[in-house]
Amino acid sequence: MVNFQKLKNIILSNNSFLITTHVNPDADAIGSEVAFYQLLKSLGKKSYIINHSETPYNLRFLDVDNVIKQFNLDDHADLFNQVDVLVALDFNRSDRTVSMKKHFDQSKAIKICLDHHQDPEEFVDYEFIDTDYSATGEIIFNLITESKIVPLTKQIAEPIYAAIMTDTGSFRFERTTAKLHRKIATLLETGINPTEIYDKIYDQSKFSKIKLLGRALESIQLIADGKIAFMIITQKDFDEFGAIESDTENFVNYNLSIENVVLGLLFIELKNGFKVSFRSKGNIPVNKLASEFGGGGHTNAAGARFFDHQMTQEMINSILNKAINYIK
Repeated sequence: MVNFQKLKNIILSNNSFLITTHVNPDADAIGSEVAFYQLLKSLGKKSYIINHSETPYNLRFLDVDNVIKQFNLDDHADLFNQVDVLVALDFNRSDRTVSMKKHFDQSKAIKICLDHHQDPEEFVDYEFIDTDYSATGEIIFNLITESKIVPLTKQIAEPIYAAIMTDTGSFRFERTTAKLHRKIATLLETGINPTEIYDKIYDQSKFSKIKLLGRALESIQLIADGKIAFMIITQKDFDEFGAIESDTENFVNYNLSIENVVLGLLFIELKNGFKVSFRSKGNIPVNKLASEFGGGGHTNAAGARFFDHQMTQEMINSILNKAINYIK
């Protein structure tokens, strides 16, 4: 259970904040950052948002004040020691900050983490983590509504809605409860437009992304008597279509749309290694599968990143063999 009074006290008793999230941020990550920034702005606090990765093009509309910056050593390294508080949103391991890890770990600032993922690493001073939440954005919603730290404005509600909507799979995943829908109703009452938010996130894809999706779908293979599906995207594919890593968001879910498939994987070759996304149905714990390779996540949605490793067929086969063990 998250102690919102303690979180409120930390916010009110400090003046400057640096907010960050994980590599390759999704809508929960960006939405939570913007909502937290708007909360701090309402209180007259000085705050910055610095990320390792560029903001995906379909999420830039959430950053209405254009405050999210991509980490630059010369411009931002000193900020980690100049602020009072470092805020880690939607991740629970410092290596998820990639190029900023050293600066985050060595900072003397107070470190706090708001997150809903399992198996957190001890890397902050105060954890506000609860895996029962559908999204990190929902934690921020409860901070506002339970502690009354600031009014819930439209500027705060929109990024929170985007965070929750996407992390619940448009309200179809397990943590989509009646209680959550009542929270969504409260967000809608601020005047946000759910149709517009959905359209901007999901229905304004670049042509390069659609071409890459076609290649990913073409690559799908079935193993384990049709219970496991996997797809592969190579750097050659990215180069051919002019696509980028963030374009692959949600591609892995197409594996689970195939009948009888209960576990899906997406292998993505990167310039400095590769990553694997895992999805499952029922009680198949892909977070434990991901943890075997240094990754993590949720029971039904997880990932692992392999820095400076080639995505060889041998590596793919090794991961697939491990995956087979989880459906036996």
